[in-house]
Amino acid sequence: MAAYKIGPVDQIPLGEGRNFQVGKATIAVFRTHAGRIFATQSACPHKSGPLADGLVGGTTLVCPLHEMQFDLCTGKALSGDCTITTFPVTLEDGNLMVELGSD
Repeated sequence: MAAYKIGPVDQIPLGEGRNFQVGKATIAVFRTHAGRIFATQSACPHKSGPLADGLVGGTTLVCPLHEMQFDLCTGKALSGDCTITTFPVTLEDGNLMVELGSD
């Protein structure tokens, strides 16, 4: 696993997500209203919906295109049988650090 610094946490408003280019991958990073941070693949597996534009409530993410719901902790669908990839993300001195597989 490789760790990447993607910048200050405050660039993501509470309750929203943002896309980031990390190495060769584009990922979506979310900051819940409670301040928890999650990172996932950027596109929904169904219609390639932009997950960073989805609704975040608690640890649930709702795809903006077809309302599929995912658990941000595990990536599992809350309805249906697919999953999204999640990535470990931490805060280090106010900066977001995400771990991805090797490029």
